Amino acid sequence: MKTDDLISMLATGVMPVDPHAVSRRFGIAVATGAALATLLVAATLHVRADLAEVAVTPLFWAKVALPLSLASGALWMASRLARPGMATGACWPAVTVPFAAVWLSALYVLAQTPAGERAAAVLGQTWRVCPFNIAVLSVPVFIAVFWALRGLAPTRLRLTGAVGGLLSGAVATLAYCLHCPEMGVAFWSVWYVLGMLAPAAAGALLAPRLLRW
Repeated sequence: MKTDDLISMLATGVMPVDPHAVSRRFGIAVATGAALATLLVAATLHVRADLAEVAVTPLFWAKVALPLSLASGALWMASRLARPGMATGACWPAVTVPFAAVWLSALYVLAQTPAGERAAAVLGQTWRVCPFNIAVLSVPVFIAVFWALRGLAPTRLRLTGAVGGLLSGAVATLAYCLHCPEMGVAFWSVWYVLGMLAPAAAGALLAPRLLRW
């Protein structure tokens, strides 16, 4: 068989790749995971009674901005990691700057807080349950995000798993904001971050098994 004939035979019936396949798959995963996490909040933790009042305050939106910015950055990075050969250098600021911003803001707030009140500012009222709640809420998002990743072609599995886990934790934290009564930057900088890093760590550990081709 001639080379040209072999190429023609292999190319027969090949369908073009859908250019929107990655965004569509992640869209389904994030929307499904977010909906399930929100339902879990409503069913088990309950939406805070004064949500309508606090939702018009800048501080509430500052709280939401942390997981929202991380979810956006992690989604961007995960969508690139899901395709072989895609560079991710430009994505790193999107997943690191939000952490730096909340930590710097927390340091500023704590510097203005009397020394005897700093521990209370960090611990808040719910530090014992906050990271655990976020981690639990991230489970349906984690499953959905890894479903999306498994149907694509990531090659850097541990990094992809960590970013997918971070995306799961950030979406879960957005849902948790509907319930969480804490309104202190110092609190978010520790306990929200721990809650989001837990599924990120789980993703890095499990990715070689869950995402293996």
